[in-house]
Amino acid sequence: MFGLHPHYRQRHRVYLIQDNASYHKKPEVYSWFAKNRKRVEVFQLPPYSPELNATEKVWWYTRKEATHNKYFDTPKELCQALFTTFAILQKHLVPFISLTSAFP
Repeated sequence: MFGLHPHYRQRHRVYLIQDNASYHKKPEVYSWFAKNRKRVEVFQLPPYSPELNATEKVWWYTRKEATHNKYFDTPKELCQALFTTFAILQKHLVPFISLTSAFP
C-alpha cells in the first residue's frame, strides 16, 4: 500500500476495502491513512462477515486445493504448493471469476 501512489494519476482516488484484521488497526497504518486521505478512502467491512470479503473465498479455494489434509515436510514444500495453486488461478481464470463473481 505504501508504494501504491506512484501508479495512480494525481487526482484519482483509491478506494480500499479492508476487513477487521488487527494489523489494519495499527497506529502506523492509521497515521498513513490520515496523511493520504485525499488519495485513499478506506471502507471497513463489518466484523465477522467473510461472505463480503473476496479474499476469504480465494483463501478457501487455496486451502482446499493446496493444503487440505496434506502434510508438508518443509516450509518450502508448502510454499511450492501455494505458488502452484496461485499460478493455476492466474492461467485459468474461471475458478477465480467464480469465486469472486458475487463482488461486482
